[in-house]
Amino acid sequence: MIKKIKSWLNDSRQQGNMVISMIRREYQGKPLDETMLMDNPVEQFQIWFDDAKKESKFDSNAMILGTSTKDGKPSTRTVLLKGFDDTGFVFYTNYDSRKGSQLEENPQASLTLYWPEMSRQVNIEGKVARTNREESAAYFASRPLGSRVSAAASPQSSEVESRTFLEHRVAEIRRESGGDVECPENWGGYRLNPERIEFWQGRVSRLHDRFVYLRDGNSWTIKRLAP
Repeated sequence: MIKKIKSWLNDSRQQGNMVISMIRREYQGKPLDETMLMDNPVEQFQIWFDDAKKESKFDSNAMILGTSTKDGKPSTRTVLLKGFDDTGFVFYTNYDSRKGSQLEENPQASLTLYWPEMSRQVNIEGKVARTNREESAAYFASRPLGSRVSAAASPQSSEVESRTFLEHRVAEIRRESGGDVECPENWGGYRLNPERIEFWQGRVSRLHDRFVYLRDGNSWTIKRLAP
């Protein structure tokens, strides 16, 4: 009986892997060539981001943040882009979280935004630094009260005994704050100052268009990459 069960499990796994391996779609993205690119990658990002806000059904500003420890152990998670300009790309978090701790150890990070509706992806790499306190506090104040309370209540990335513990913390902070929660000292923004930005446009038969901007002092060089 045990042998039969193991055989059935192995067959099921193999069939499942075959099904997964057959998941695919044809990318129908528009052509992207050198003549279409802005000289500044942030301006190019603005064009694509404006398109994404129109075409994406949800979370056009969602991005994967990649960080690592000082000895190179990586981790990733999804965060939200909350601003960008020539100085960098901004997101906010608890400084005591796992990502916050890793960024203190190793301030190099990457961001990836993917917009499947347009078959587009942008990868951004560079050095990260905290935003100033005024900027962090201003953004925190713009958040809904519930989000501010949750941010103040959560010891992000730390083990907690139960959801009840978190709910009690939320209730406690609501009572103590009187409805006005200020930005905690251990909460704020990070700005990634890009050194490398790659634009990927999905194309038919996987012959994608890829262009990378590399910082060269105060300017950028642009190179086409093979898909």
